[in-house]
Amino acid sequence: MDITMLAKAVAIGLGSIGPGIAIGMIGSKAMEAIGRNPEASGKVFVPMLIASAFAEAIAIYALVIAFSIK
Repeated sequence: MDITMLAKAVAIGLGSIGPGIAIGMIGSKAMEAIGRNPEASGKVFVPMLIASAFAEAIAIYALVIAFSIK
């Protein structure tokens, strides 16, 4: 097994743990907020999507780093 393949796997694996946890927490807190106050779903939805996009961007950065390892 080539060591670079292992390095790529570790980079994307470790780089996706944080965003995965963050997206789960964002979604759960948004659903909790909407459950407590259903009228505020419009105010909660857009910030939830923006925060999810930022967390997903970190995972994409990890993917780019994994692809750049030679």
